[in-house]
Amino acid sequence: MASAVDFKTYVDQACRAAEEFANIYYETMDKRRGVLTRLYTENAVLVWNGNAVSGQEAVAKFFEMLPSSEFQVNMFDCQPVHEQATQNQTTVLVVTCGTVKFDGNKQQFFNQNFLLTAQTTNNNTVWKIMSDCFRFQEWPT
Repeated sequence: MASAVDFKTYVDQACRAAEEFANIYYETMDKRRGVLTRLYTENAVLVWNGNAVSGQEAVAKFFEMLPSSEFQVNMFDCQPVHEQATQNQTTVLVVTCGTVKFDGNKQQFFNQNFLLTAQTTNNNTVWKIMSDCFRFQEWPT
């Protein structure tokens, strides 16, 4: 079991990664969607309002079908996922919510959850999306 100091460091790392990730993800989604799948692992899973696709290629095809977007993140939160649950892979859960306006549609609230995993190549660590779950939020009037 990691000490409290180690865990605090791990949480701080997760929070920094989540903030950096959220900024990159939504800017890429809005402005450079063609390269968005570079943020996903090869066998990533996407569930978008109940529509499930898996694999980087299928995710790319799905995003190509979406109209252009303007995302505004109002809040994000994160937490490290216990290594016992992820086969000792450094993993962070990131939760975001805000508003999005897709071209030709009204602005809507959304909620999105990501499982990010640390991928290390050439002593450089990048966070990749293993799982992405997006949902429009409908509020009763």
